[in-house]
Amino acid sequence: MKKAERLNQELIFLSSKKYFNIIDLMKEFNISKRTALRDIQDLESMGLSLYVENGRYGGYQLLKQNLLTPIYFDSAEIISIFFALKALKLVSSTPFEKSYSQIYQKLLATLPKEQQQYVLKLLNSVDYHNTPPISNTPYLSLILESILDLKILDMTYNQYEIVTKQVQIYDLFYRSGVWFCNAFDINSKTWAIYRCDCIEKCRVTPCEITFSHNQLKVSLKEHEKNFRTIEFQCKLTTFGKELFLKNNYPGMELIEKSNNFYIVGFFNEAELHYMTHYLISFGKNIIVESPEFLKFAYLSELKKILQTYK
Repeated sequence: MKKAERLNQELIFLSSKKYFNIIDLMKEFNISKRTALRDIQDLESMGLSLYVENGRYGGYQLLKQNLLTPIYFDSAEIISIFFALKALKLVSSTPFEKSYSQIYQKLLATLPKEQQQYVLKLLNSVDYHNTPPISNTPYLSLILESILDLKILDMTYNQYEIVTKQVQIYDLFYRSGVWFCNAFDINSKTWAIYRCDCIEKCRVTPCEITFSHNQLKVSLKEHEKNFRTIEFQCKLTTFGKELFLKNNYPGMELIEKSNNFYIVGFFNEAELHYMTHYLISFGKNIIVESPEFLKFAYLSELKKILQTYK
């Protein structure tokens, strides 16, 4: 391990400690006592505040700091950060106030001119093609805050009809240009997935009935286990396998049997409409094998599509 990389790892290793002995560094990083002593001097110069406790069982006491100790990145790590930021730039609507372009500009400004030119040259050679946000989602920050602070939200939801709900949200996830959240309805005691761009109004409620994050996690897993009980199986072509790997949902997985690929899993009858539309997206690269009513719904939808051309 190079010295610069080792010093960074040592900073991370010591960040959660109040006290350490020189032997801790020797064992953790497989270095000699002489190297460990030199590293401690370098760590001090990098901003790590500590003082020596003398005596037979002495060591190093770390001082509490309000500022983060700086972490140094090598060239490969810097490039990796900028590549990640460029990919995330597509998600222009985020739960955070700062845009990725602002973060990008600030980080770029910290680099020497020569390195800035190198980074820009590399980034201009690579592009990402993905789905940007389809519509505005104004309440992402509030939703994220409610997740972290375990708050209940009063919201007006308008995906199919305008309804008001009182929910505790478990998580946020982004898929194909849309932000979604898993949320527990306090009044009906049921779980559902909500489109965040369909939340018309939203505010934190003073209601004190909340569940811990772990309680919500256990409850959601139990719901998913009991909700999706209908087993299905679909045969795929080789290209169908690729399509599945690019786009798949919870409750399904890819398996290989006798040199053939299959989607297998479970769904709920309430998801039949979504299932048929999802399976149709595979075109001729899928054969719906079971259950029979899923095959019937799939073929009925195909007939409707064909009728539009008559």
